[in-house]
Amino acid sequence: MSRSPGKLATSGRVVALCGGVGGAKLALGLQHVLGERLSVVVNMADDFNHLGLYISPDLDTVLYTLGGLSDEARGWGRAGETWNFMEALKQVGGETWFQLGDRDLALHVERTRRRSLGETPTAIARDIAWRFGLRAAILPATDDDLRTMVVTPEGELEFQHYFVARRCEPTVQRIRFDGCESAKATDNVRRALEADDLELIVICPSNPYLSIDPILAVQDIAERLRAARVPVVAVSPIIGGQAIKGPTRKIMDELGLVPTNAEIAAHYRGLIDGLMIDQADAADAAALGIATHIAPTLMTDLPSKIRLAEQVLAFGERLQGAPSLKTAASGDMP
Repeated sequence: MSRSPGKLATSGRVVALCGGVGGAKLALGLQHVLGERLSVVVNMADDFNHLGLYISPDLDTVLYTLGGLSDEARGWGRAGETWNFMEALKQVGGETWFQLGDRDLALHVERTRRRSLGETPTAIARDIAWRFGLRAAILPATDDDLRTMVVTPEGELEFQHYFVARRCEPTVQRIRFDGCESAKATDNVRRALEADDLELIVICPSNPYLSIDPILAVQDIAERLRAARVPVVAVSPIIGGQAIKGPTRKIMDELGLVPTNAEIAAHYRGLIDGLMIDQADAADAAALGIATHIAPTLMTDLPSKIRLAEQVLAFGERLQGAPSLKTAASGDMP
């Protein structure tokens, strides 16, 4: 499949698939460059019920980050947070393994109230994004129940119990997505991926196994990436054999995967047309068997996030008009 040349930097729309902290950084850079032309499809498989509240960790990270409300020093949650609720909860013997700041708590309470009235995650996210002043469209991957389950020697653990309560200590034997057989992409996600003015689809440098795979496990999303008439590019979360954020390296080791850009390229084979890698890994490019773009991918401040976003868009523009490398199926995907 060949594509017609386009101009990403001027008028086209872009869809980004995104998990939590690492992906949200690039999404913020893309929002600065694209504004309303950006749609961010967010992982919802980390969601869980806690203390009677419906918690959406990845979604809230994206909302806080793109709304300029995130705590950059801590790397998660809201800036200017206080912890009176957690201190009082501990005093009365409540569960305190999952930290809920006082400001953060307001969003969980309001989301739970609105969900009890029948509102969808998509509708709630749209309203909160507007209230936070976001320019990009924030799209939950699905409004259906979907949960990441981590299979360990101790049995299955829900993701937050593995990630937060157990601090990623148990060995990962397998990851599965409970509910993926019935979870469907929302109408908003399908429209975003099929928009006439769509120019590029970006897979952010989120954890491929915990953040991106659950998005791809939602019905219709992987299929639409394979059939996309526009370039699909991924930004590798690996720099010099290491992951900058989260347990990506640990999980790859435990699953018997070599932590290299070649492994990332193989994981996304059939879905992407190109892979962006860090300049520290430039020597890897020739052996990846896919179009590559080399640029600094470490995002430490807002200017570096914007620069990476600009490089991603330039890579997508370079791939416009080139034959698609995506195939009809891939054995590497869920």
